[in-house]
Amino acid sequence: MQMNLKEKIRFDVAKNRERIKQLGPGLITGGAGDDPAGIVTYTIVGATSGFSQLWLLLLSTPMMIAIQNIVARIAIVTGKSLPEITTAFYSKKLTVLMIMILAIANILTIGADLNAIAAIFHMISGYPTVHFLIPITALIAYLITFGKYKKVKQIFIGLTVLMVVYIAAAILAKPPLLTLIENTFIPHIHMESSWIIAALGMLGTTISPYLMFWQAAEEKEEKKSIVQADEVGFDTITGMVYSNLLAYAMIVTGAVMLYGTHSNIQEMSTLAAALRPVAGSDAFALFAIGVVVAGFLAIPVLAGSTAYAVADTFGWREGMDYKVSDAKGFYIVFIGALVTGDLIDIFPRITVVDALYYSQVLNGILIPVLIGIALLIANNSKIMGTYVATRFQNIFSAFAMVVTLALTFVMIWQWIG
Repeated sequence: MQMNLKEKIRFDVAKNRERIKQLGPGLITGGAGDDPAGIVTYTIVGATSGFSQLWLLLLSTPMMIAIQNIVARIAIVTGKSLPEITTAFYSKKLTVLMIMILAIANILTIGADLNAIAAIFHMISGYPTVHFLIPITALIAYLITFGKYKKVKQIFIGLTVLMVVYIAAAILAKPPLLTLIENTFIPHIHMESSWIIAALGMLGTTISPYLMFWQAAEEKEEKKSIVQADEVGFDTITGMVYSNLLAYAMIVTGAVMLYGTHSNIQEMSTLAAALRPVAGSDAFALFAIGVVVAGFLAIPVLAGSTAYAVADTFGWREGMDYKVSDAKGFYIVFIGALVTGDLIDIFPRITVVDALYYSQVLNGILIPVLIGIALLIANNSKIMGTYVATRFQNIFSAFAMVVTLALTFVMIWQWIG
């Protein structure tokens, strides 16, 4: 029976309401992608490369959507995490290699993010950075260890909304519109090592290893039915588009405010200038809030993805709905990842900005291996049945793997030469 206009409107409203209710892992994952390391990396990309990498960021959006959709579908169809699947269908050695890559990338990023938050409090108070590391770490550990998962999830989703200030800053910075359009839709490639490193860092923070593991773990914990494997796209697309829209705004503000100014981008206070169009003399305060909010969103995701992966590799009970006494191994790894990040910060070798930036370059180098493993699983009909990866997912995931590999080889070749 054909619906009248009034019934159709009600049906559409109800359908969209249900879609909004489905938002969760994808949106959290997207928001977590813009952590302190992401904020710094995107701003530095704009400050050192101008608008020339906007096209690459645009291209990374379907890459990101494809990869996150693949890992989400794998988790929903199999009811297992990536480590559980690789152990069951391939090799425990492959699983251990995958987890080592994840742990290295995650712990370095945790250390950089914790250091960034502590550095903000140091600049505000004048007290040494190290004085803030333990309280910050303890607060994050408490939130996860003693908080109910659903409540933590709501906090995460709420925090992602606060990052829209970067979009306002990009608009108020008044970038040249024609230049913006040209650089967004027409590829501009430079072979200078700084440009290659910036591109690898940008892709490393956009398509991060921990985002893959976190979303897969979250979809598994949500216990969705197999028929929802094709419905996960809305949540994932929303989260990834939102994440890259923020990234785009950060690159634009960095380019307008810092590119060609010869400013010292090793200082956090210099990077705060990107928010001057929206906040004027209060730009640092706004930047500081953004870094702290982003850190408290991303660090639990980083540590959580590590804990999920290790627990699943060794068959431990895992999940934030469990009490500490019921999932000791999971929480030991979670807190251990935070503490190890602190220890890295106690013995500094590089500046906070360099730590944030180069941890993402490392992500860019490591991500092709994980994409390759995800594609191997997603196209195995014995594992996925009729829910094998789509053509879109295969094309853009493979393209992301090829691009990051190519950039890595060029960077190494330039260093050797």
